[in-house]
This record gives sequence, C-alpha cells and structure tokens, in this order.
Amino acid sequence: MISKNTVCLWYEKNAVEAAEFYTRTFPDSKMGAVHHAPSDYPDGKQGDPLLVEFTVAGIPCVGLNGGPYFKHNESFSFQIATEDQEETDRLWNAIVGNGGEEGDCGWCRDRWGVSWQITPRMLLASFTDPDRAAGKRMFDAMMTMKKLDIATLEKARRG
Repeated sequence: MISKNTVCLWYEKNAVEAAEFYTRTFPDSKMGAVHHAPSDYPDGKQGDPLLVEFTVAGIPCVGLNGGPYFKHNESFSFQIATEDQEETDRLWNAIVGNGGEEGDCGWCRDRWGVSWQITPRMLLASFTDPDRAAGKRMFDAMMTMKKLDIATLEKARRG
C-alpha cells in the first residue's frame, strides 16, 4: 500500500468481484493487486484471494475477504457527487440494477451491502445556499425521493 490512509471494506468472500464492479462503474477507479492467503484461515484456504487493492472514485481501498462475521451498514457510505441527471441515473441504476437496493434520499446499497449516496452537486450546494428558504424547499423535496431527481429539486428551489 502506498497511501497512508486506505479504506478497508470487509466482504464475506467476494471482495474481488465487488472491486471489479466498482472500478467498471465509477470514474477515476482502477484495480490493483490481488493478494492470496499465505495459509489456511478460518474462512478460507491457502491461495484463496484474501485482499484486493483498488481505487474507487479516487479513494484508495482494500477489500478483505474476512468471512461472515461483519456486515456493512449505513454508518459508512461512499458519497458520489454527480454533475447531472444522466450521471445520477447511470450510477444509481448500475448499483440497484446489479442486485442492489434503493434507499431514501439518494442512498442505495450494492449487492455486497456497501451503502452509496448518489448525490447531485447542486443538492450539496443547496446546504450552503444563502437563501435558506430555497435550501429548505430542496431538502424537503429530497426527503420524499429515492433516486434524486434534479428537475424536481430545482423546481423546489425556485419555489
């Protein structure tokens, strides 16, 4: 590992598959080395993929095939800022359409249980909008959505 700080994601046994999906789906992502277990361990055998290095949207990560002991939850998520509805739709649909599930307010979960926030930049900017009433209208509109709809959010901002 070159990076001083790397996100480590625990998988039951599919870290390589997840990393391959992430690196195909998100820009500025790439696969790194796959490290195999040097000996048998509680949930695998010598030679099984144990760790995979990858970068997702510029963030260095390692996936660990550690067994069924820990599950992902919403207390950790990747927040991906999108530029437009096309990018929002593409990323959301890739995650949900690959065995994932919808959440509320732009959140979804991939088939391995990792949570993602697919969030248009314009919504993120609304949190610091000097027009607090416009920001509140956008926030209230967001609270009713699953996948975020930029046109509806813009309409709410305008009032």
